[in-house]
Amino acid sequence: MSDMKGTGIVRTNEALTAMFAVTSVSAVIFFDQPWKVIAVAVSLICFSVGVVAFLWGYWNAVQRSRRDNIAVASLYFLADKCAPKSVSVRMNSLLVAQAVIGLTTALLRSSTDGKAGSTLAFGILVPVLGIGLNGLWGAQNGEFPPRATGKIVEVPPEGAGNGQD
Repeated sequence: MSDMKGTGIVRTNEALTAMFAVTSVSAVIFFDQPWKVIAVAVSLICFSVGVVAFLWGYWNAVQRSRRDNIAVASLYFLADKCAPKSVSVRMNSLLVAQAVIGLTTALLRSSTDGKAGSTLAFGILVPVLGIGLNGLWGAQNGEFPPRATGKIVEVPPEGAGNGQD
């Protein structure tokens, strides 16, 4: 994996997902003040990194779209051989893990009884990290087919040149 393109993006996704998992599960198990605050902070950091990565990846994808035919599924889910299978499986597995952990921990501590149980609901924002980093990886390192460079054919206005004048 270390000789693969985009290793830093994959490692960032792994590290932040691991931090999210540890802090969220700890907040569910111990459910005392420091763990709740830490879990919320980590969730918001993951969300923020995901938003920045999404925008950065989108910008890069728009620039590449002038010469490459980029599909949304290929870009954000690394489908259609956009990425090597090892990268695609790893990044999409992390995205699924983020969604499952976020939803599960939010449901396990969903009380709103004034004890700040709903603070773990911030975990449902974390999959933005996975989508954003997938998009960034795809935009920077993905393989896409080139755009067709055929001759542009102008379509005449309706009724023009067809004898209906």
